[in-house]
Amino acid sequence: MVDFTLTDENRLVQQAARAFAEAEILPYIREWDEKGEVHRELFERMGEQGFLGAPIPEDYGGAGMDYISFAILCEELERADTAFRVVQSVHVGLNSLTLLQWATEEQRQRWLVPQARGEKLATFALTDAANLATTARRDGDVYRLNGQKIWISLADVADHFLVFATVDRSKRHRGVTAFLLERGMTGLTTGSLHGKLGIRAGNTGLINLDDVPVPADQRIGEEGEGFLIAMSAIDQGRYTVAAGAVGLAQACVDASVRYAHERETFGQEIGRHQLVKQLIAKMVAGTEMGQLLVWRAGWLKNQGLRNTRETSLAKWHATEHAVQSALDAIQVHGANGYSNEFPVERYLRNSKAAVIYEGTSQLHTLIQADYALGYREDRPLRCEPWPAQGWTRPGG
Repeated sequence: MVDFTLTDENRLVQQAARAFAEAEILPYIREWDEKGEVHRELFERMGEQGFLGAPIPEDYGGAGMDYISFAILCEELERADTAFRVVQSVHVGLNSLTLLQWATEEQRQRWLVPQARGEKLATFALTDAANLATTARRDGDVYRLNGQKIWISLADVADHFLVFATVDRSKRHRGVTAFLLERGMTGLTTGSLHGKLGIRAGNTGLINLDDVPVPADQRIGEEGEGFLIAMSAIDQGRYTVAAGAVGLAQACVDASVRYAHERETFGQEIGRHQLVKQLIAKMVAGTEMGQLLVWRAGWLKNQGLRNTRETSLAKWHATEHAVQSALDAIQVHGANGYSNEFPVERYLRNSKAAVIYEGTSQLHTLIQADYALGYREDRPLRCEPWPAQGWTRPGG
């Protein structure tokens, strides 16, 4: 039976994440956003709170949270600012959970454990999965990687890089292979991108690979298995993005309700006006729908069940709704919504990226149609996703 009643653990995570955001992010985020400042020390404090290993089992240095708690954590962080949910997406969702699912035990001890403890910061470098420009050439006991990855979150601050390269372009996606690289490797350099529309308090950059020698024991999974690894990683990343978008939409609700009580016209609060009520009601309805879609995907994830369709739908709905909520929140604020004196203009700028990364809204439209039409079905993986700590896969 599906039961979405929050457990005591879920509520404790919610309280801890909200307290962290209120103390560490909200007092400073307007200035950080305005100046484009990235504060890595805050990521380290997230590690101290156990956030950087949230759903990773305790045996690997993580907090052992279930996926509903993980969603709540992402939601609360993005209520404060998207940049801090992005850390959960790339460090935990795309990188650490991929190592948990696909890495060998030696690789998990080497890279996953320090990541889950917050001692090392990790990112994920894919870009054009089916037609990679980045190449990997086998040379004895090493692979030599060449190419460039761009629009990579945390590129210029991460310690570990999960990088995808093709060993044979003629095989297209069947030639893609995954590697774990470390900062400091010969030929690996990074840089930052500037002038972004939103998420200005987070680092986005590029990774240059100039004949980087990567030992064969740093390959994740089998040669040619990288596309499957990347797609399963993206199931985790999309989940965090969807959960965060629910938090951003809730921030729009909170700001709009607060302003509707404070602002008066013609002798009464603007919240008394029916069209303002309509805008707020739409925000509330879509936000709760998004949360339920996320939690349904989380319920499947807790059991280690495939959830590509459910996570895609949650991501599609929640991110589109977050953009519309930000637009409507600005409308509620009127001219004040156009100024960074109020947070809703930042919400709009931040919301737009999520309908592009982790699959555009247009891609998710096709995914959902293909499932409905029977053109798409999920096939078993060599390494299936792990259930949440304390849960078991049905029949397992």
